[in-house]
Amino acid sequence: MQDAKKIVIIGGGACGPKAAARARRLDPNAIITIVQDEAFVSYAACGLPYFVSGMVRARTELIVRNAAAFKKINNVDVLLETRVDRIDRASHEIYTTNLKDGAAGVLKYDKLVISTGANPVMPPVEGINLKGIYSLKRVPDAEAVIAMAKASAMKKAVIVGAGLIGMEMAEALVARGMEVTVVEALDRVLATILDEEISDVTAKHVAGKGVNLKLGQKIVSFSGTDGHVSSATTDRETLQCDLVVVAIGVRPDTKLAKEAGLSIGTFGDIEVNEYMQTSDPDIYAGGDCVANVNIVTGQKNFVPMGSTANKHGHVIANHIYGVKERFPGIVGTACVKVFDFNVGRVGIGEKQAKGLGFNVTTALVSDTDKPEYYVGNQEITIKLIVDNQTRRILGGQGVGRGDVIKRIDVLATAITMGMTVDMLANLDLAYAPPYNNALDILHHTANLVINKIEGRTQTIKTAELKEKLDRNDDFTLLDVRTHLEADETSLEKPQTVLIPQLAVTNSINKLDKNKEHVILCLSGQRAYQICCVLKGAGFKNAKFVEGGLICWCDDVTGTPLI
Repeated sequence: MQDAKKIVIIGGGACGPKAAARARRLDPNAIITIVQDEAFVSYAACGLPYFVSGMVRARTELIVRNAAAFKKINNVDVLLETRVDRIDRASHEIYTTNLKDGAAGVLKYDKLVISTGANPVMPPVEGINLKGIYSLKRVPDAEAVIAMAKASAMKKAVIVGAGLIGMEMAEALVARGMEVTVVEALDRVLATILDEEISDVTAKHVAGKGVNLKLGQKIVSFSGTDGHVSSATTDRETLQCDLVVVAIGVRPDTKLAKEAGLSIGTFGDIEVNEYMQTSDPDIYAGGDCVANVNIVTGQKNFVPMGSTANKHGHVIANHIYGVKERFPGIVGTACVKVFDFNVGRVGIGEKQAKGLGFNVTTALVSDTDKPEYYVGNQEITIKLIVDNQTRRILGGQGVGRGDVIKRIDVLATAITMGMTVDMLANLDLAYAPPYNNALDILHHTANLVINKIEGRTQTIKTAELKEKLDRNDDFTLLDVRTHLEADETSLEKPQTVLIPQLAVTNSINKLDKNKEHVILCLSGQRAYQICCVLKGAGFKNAKFVEGGLICWCDDVTGTPLI
């Protein structure tokens, strides 16, 4: 009788427990052990900001399955608070230390899975080790932030980094009653995943919630009193605070893999093949310690996501047992709740696409997620990036109070399957008033891209319009909103002419056909319709503002330009 297969898994976050559970389903006789250096296993680390905010009431709610449950349900042994010190590939052994009593241990393996995750990046600046400065990786980190927020005397918090965790933590600490300042070295929020238009709309919303945005500023030092942080200094100013959360990214935790001589990739990641196999065929790796191939570009990217880690675990267990399922890669899907806004992206952005040599056409459309007559409809804005040559969809982004993420998921599917913009324009999406418009915003965005590619319409971005106004160019800014809308948000620019949409036809003779006309409304829809009217009337240089005033905001502070 063949000996039972010994599977040892280093790391108990997302990938490791998934690999263990799948392996057990494939082999009832395997000896499966998870080694975890924390007191918890299989917990939802992505839920930590919501634990800080109070939305998740207790840390136990974050635990998917504890060690006792793993043993009882899956017959998987979990060694908690146990550090792996070394991997001996020649003898197929790992050497461990129990962090509670210091006891040394040795585990034999037939197959080893490394799922050690990633470590937060901490800036190498003066004062970084002061008390009151935290990253957010584990449950104790979140508990320490909660305790400090409650005990805070100044009630002032600084968040370093305006990425996904930074935005989530801004909301969480505002919910805790703190005055929050976000310091970001780049000039936009969520700058590494969002294009300028979507990022700026997000920033305007965040600033409107009372968050102080310090964009384009770098942290240079922290100062403290009695060993506790009391201020954060950027390259421009000093900010008083007694709580700091650093959220500037993570790096793969590959120390064990490096010391074991496994191949390491360009991101400091453990190199794996399509079956998540390392350079040692008996060792697999998955989760945040590996990079993934981007299906759009064919290049590897380091994009740590719990959703991806779970898929890795499934593929690993399958390959251990001869099921040749490969991991195909990712399309860079990400989403985040930012106060009342839903924000998402998929594929590649406009700047990235151009940098890779794509000749792209983009479209930006604002609309409601349900019919305007249906109670509860909310505004959303979608951006689409398309390759002109193949008409293949390369990426998409969205922001707004409405159901953005539904549209991002549709685009993720479309990009994965290699769909063209023409296919998207006619995609048979579900329609009923409680859920959608008869034509979804994705249909409108796809049609706008097609119209632009085929030269049927011209558009201008809000940033381009701002530049024209700043230069005081000679053109007509045709505002087709109602008088009531215009009174609420006045465009005090000399180029502006207010003619409500319903009055444009009767007023065409008052406009100079030889002059450039830029048409503007709140969302861009009325402006597009009037642009078509002017084109039909012989206006050669008529264009409309994509996304409308919804997408018009300041580059740095997030405040409106108008």
